[in-house]
Amino acid sequence: MIIKSANLETVCGITSKLPDNEFPEVAFAGKSNVGKSSLINALMNRKSYARVSAQPGKTQTINYYNINEELYYVDLPGYGYAKVTESVKEQWGAMIERYLHTSKQLKLVFLLIDIRHKPSKNDVMMYDWIVHNGYHPVIIATKSDKLKRSQLPKHVKEIRQELRLNKETPVFPFSSLSKQGRDEIWDFIEQVLLPEQEHHVSDE
Repeated sequence: MIIKSANLETVCGITSKLPDNEFPEVAFAGKSNVGKSSLINALMNRKSYARVSAQPGKTQTINYYNINEELYYVDLPGYGYAKVTESVKEQWGAMIERYLHTSKQLKLVFLLIDIRHKPSKNDVMMYDWIVHNGYHPVIIATKSDKLKRSQLPKHVKEIRQELRLNKETPVFPFSSLSKQGRDEIWDFIEQVLLPEQEHHVSDE
């Protein structure tokens, strides 16, 4: 995918009305420190468009990034951050649930899992919750550069087992440093969302 333009178009807080977008949406969910902002920046070919914070739990809004006037990347609030109060966690959960229930353009949900560790209870709950809301999340296994290449299949298998994934569900190992997996994720998004618009991308 050739990124011609990418900009943060809409930021929605707890009480904000969600936008009625005309383009399809790709949502990204995951724990607060799993590397969502780094992934989104890599997919946009930007170094610091989505704010990367040393403090997990900073993303407290739903952020919509307009990509090529063709689709949106939607960054959902992180979950599972221990230092956030229960009431704030509940508000973030309500925001995500409202988005999953009400977005008319949501076509694809990516769930990010840290490949180094077995999926946590929160990861499993989020996966099951997304499925319960009618979507089949695709898994992005982040921080793959922290493992040897020979270790990746074992850790991917562990993620599959813990989340009880079916064989058809893709798992993309990804590294924000080496950009491993970025092109595969781009290609997958194009296949799912932009079949009728591929000529726009291939014109160049």
